[in-house]
Amino acid sequence: MTVVYILIGVAAFLLLMLIVLFNRLVAGRNQVESAWQQIDVQLRRRYDLIPNLVQVVKDYMSYERETLEAVINARNSAMKVHDSGTREEQIVAENVLSGALGKMFALSEAYPDLKANTNVGQLQEELTTTENKIAFSRQFYNDSVEAQNTRVESFPSNLVAGWFRFQRHPYFETPAETREVIKVTLR
Repeated sequence: MTVVYILIGVAAFLLLMLIVLFNRLVAGRNQVESAWQQIDVQLRRRYDLIPNLVQVVKDYMSYERETLEAVINARNSAMKVHDSGTREEQIVAENVLSGALGKMFALSEAYPDLKANTNVGQLQEELTTTENKIAFSRQFYNDSVEAQNTRVESFPSNLVAGWFRFQRHPYFETPAETREVIKVTLR
């Protein structure tokens, strides 16, 4: 009779452990998704600000058309991927857009009239604030991904993760080329 109670106790313990591990994995997955939604809000704001900034800058930087077109193309590509791409594709597209914006900001520094324009200043300030919010959201997202990926890979939760098909999540990393200082040359 005692053996039966021991077996029931062990089974109850294993079931409780399974439930706890599963709930931690679900909570981690939900935190990663919530963190991504915080990034999403800022990305949409950036998409809305870019056309206004490009239009104002276009009047001043008529012969820097390549840079402006690169920003517009990167924005359109990011928006398209945002609506229909995978998270990995979104991360790549957003990094391309960040690089194009960085080049436009660097070029705008070379134009005193452009820097003095209040509309450009306000739009750049709003976009810079949005970029900072994206950076903070990206950090929170990456922290959430790290915690969830650790749960997915650690024993014994990796067994539960495998049974219930929990996957690793991609980091939102900034590629090296967007971290480099942009050199401006005037034609």
